[in-house]
Amino acid sequence: MTRARDGALAFAAVLAGWQVLVWLTAVPPFILPGPLRVAEALVLQHQLILQHATVTVVEILLGIALGTLLGAVTALQLMMSRRALGFVLPVLVFSQAVPVFALAPLLTLWLGYGLGAKVAMAVLIIYFPVVSSFLDGLRHTEPVLVEMARCFGATKGQILRHIRLPAALPSFGSGLRLAAVYAPIGAVIGEWVGASQGLGYLMLLANGRAKTDLMFAALFVLALFTVVLHRSVGLLADHLARRAKGMA
Repeated sequence: MTRARDGALAFAAVLAGWQVLVWLTAVPPFILPGPLRVAEALVLQHQLILQHATVTVVEILLGIALGTLLGAVTALQLMMSRRALGFVLPVLVFSQAVPVFALAPLLTLWLGYGLGAKVAMAVLIIYFPVVSSFLDGLRHTEPVLVEMARCFGATKGQILRHIRLPAALPSFGSGLRLAAVYAPIGAVIGEWVGASQGLGYLMLLANGRAKTDLMFAALFVLALFTVVLHRSVGLLADHLARRAKGMA
């Protein structure tokens, strides 16, 4: 509760300082609108913003769901096969040398201007963090527990299910936290490259028409959703950590 209150006070202080800066410098609204003007745009254009926000939210949620699923399955497969681990892991690490954002034009070319390219962008940007964090948790399970299970005749699959998987839940939760932050970035980058809907598209449209207040309003909605998403995923990650302790 104290953390939320401190965050709200800090946010209010930033808004107040921003508004005072705009008043003192008399900067034109099309360059830097004040918070009051942004709030006005948020109220007057709420239907338009909501329409585009709905598209972006769907892209983000689908991206997180698919990216997390693919990342978790990949981590489990790599854990079960040393040969696959030795071959696939270096490829995954090498792939991170290629900026994911550079693939956005190609995804748009291959998948078109619809939902698919934006979801694919979100999936690509969160896939490696999920694989990396979950696999790290699976590989660094307490060795004593693994050896004891082997002494009792446990199979590789049983060790994975009953020992490694519960121990890796906190690491998996950390991957989910990263996914909640990165997925909105991927979706919006995809919308900037090519789209006719979404908050990223609305930002570009507003910027091209010198409606900077509308652009800031769309950015505020995106940031607010990202904060809520990160908080929700954080609660899930904490639940996974508590569950892992209960299984220990």
